Amino acid sequence: MLFNSLPFLFLFLPVSVLIYYFLGYFQMNAAKFWLAALSFFFYGWWNPKFLLLLIGSILFNYCCGYLIQAFQERTKISSLILAVGIFSNLALLFYFKYLFNLLDWFHEHGFYQGYSEGSIILPLGISFFTFTQIGFLIDTQGGNARERGFLEYVLFVTFFPHLIAGPILHHREIMPQFAKKETYALNLDNIGIGISIFIMGLAKKVLLADQLAPLANDVFKHTVEKHSVEAWAGVLCYSLQLYFDFAGYSEMALGLARMFNVKFPANFDSPYKSKSIIDFWQRWHISLTRYLTLYLYNPVSLWIMRQRAAKGMPLLKAEETTLEGFLVILALPTLYTMILAGVWHGAGLQFFIFGLLHGVYLCVNHAWRMFGPKAPKTPVSRCSSWLDGVWKWGLTYLSVLIAQIFFRAKTAQDAWQLIQCMIGRGTGDSVGGPEGVIESILDYFGFPVPYWNYTNSLITLAVAFVFVLALPNVLQLFEKEGASLTNIRSKPPLFSFQWRPNILWGCLLAVLFLATLLMVTGNSEFLYFRF
Repeated sequence: MLFNSLPFLFLFLPVSVLIYYFLGYFQMNAAKFWLAALSFFFYGWWNPKFLLLLIGSILFNYCCGYLIQAFQERTKISSLILAVGIFSNLALLFYFKYLFNLLDWFHEHGFYQGYSEGSIILPLGISFFTFTQIGFLIDTQGGNARERGFLEYVLFVTFFPHLIAGPILHHREIMPQFAKKETYALNLDNIGIGISIFIMGLAKKVLLADQLAPLANDVFKHTVEKHSVEAWAGVLCYSLQLYFDFAGYSEMALGLARMFNVKFPANFDSPYKSKSIIDFWQRWHISLTRYLTLYLYNPVSLWIMRQRAAKGMPLLKAEETTLEGFLVILALPTLYTMILAGVWHGAGLQFFIFGLLHGVYLCVNHAWRMFGPKAPKTPVSRCSSWLDGVWKWGLTYLSVLIAQIFFRAKTAQDAWQLIQCMIGRGTGDSVGGPEGVIESILDYFGFPVPYWNYTNSLITLAVAFVFVLALPNVLQLFEKEGASLTNIRSKPPLFSFQWRPNILWGCLLAVLFLATLLMVTGNSEFLYFRF
């Protein structure tokens, strides 16, 4: 079931909220059970047989967590249970997400003749609920996860707003909320805030992301015979399609959770306004960045620093940082973390390259901050400051754009072919190189190229850039209402732009919702569902 489908909007959601608060008025545990049952129903709507997989994963990990706590004083046994838990979770993920792709590759290259090419259906959200539970087990071993009831744990894992595509939740933020009595008491303010955030997210998905999809899909489907301008238009369309698709889902998840008196952490904070890759990853898929930092980057980096400290070697301090220390302490864990992040998104060389690119970007960004020229202490003119911001933004966005080509392409070869088209070396340009780009631009304005089949995409592209660069995001609009559990990097907008529970905002949102309903198809999945 999709958030942007009519059955969800007019049947599942209203019935869910009404019965939830009705049961919560009489019995808190009844409301918990209802919410858990709803979440299982929501997940099973797509493919009921995978419900057994989800239920089995929850039972296994809850038992592992219980045993880790029971043997907390016996470190070797609890560590062994943790290792078994992590290995089992990763093995399940490997089977569904990577095994058959790997066997296909071996078969294609003649390493394994006994395998006949096939495929397996990837369970929705398997990466999210697996990583969520691995984090819980690690924190339980570290003594950072207090024991909660089984129902709270089930809701922590399955709560339907985040189950399919995140955010990746942390137990200490969510499980205490499900243990509070006030979570199950009717709160009209939270329902109003939740509905408003949900409508804005739905509009981004339906009115922007889905309208950008046709040109993006066409360009990535035919990566060789495109003109330069068409290739650029398609890549830009995909970049903004991904932006609004993911922003829309993140905001709908925030809004849905708020309708049930639950607050989620921020997951999306205007990442295309970033002026560095470091800033980008603090704004894009924030919960994933936090997870990677906490469970992948920090353990490796801290282990390396301890080893160097024991040997009296330089650490990452301003007065003693060396190039060798930077490469070992910061660059190596960064590359390791980002490559794994890329592979987490999917099997294939293209995802490895996506992660590698972002790892290199981050290393260069950190190296520039440490070893590059320092900012002048004297104040610069407003014009110089503006130009400095523009080139930093442009370089950051271009870097992200190149990596996204590998993220979207079916293969690494398709991604490279599309990049060739963008620089005028595709078969769609009769003249190669920069001259081909100029020829494409001239052809474009002479109307021979069939871009006008995608008028909606091109118009939406222009409008989308205005939304991305000039307008505040939902977290800013609802900052005074505490839209999320975590702080955001974006500054709050002017007072006049803040959301208020008044007639004007109500009318604006009603018009936006009606316009969205006219475009709802109910068959447009979210891009992050396949991860």
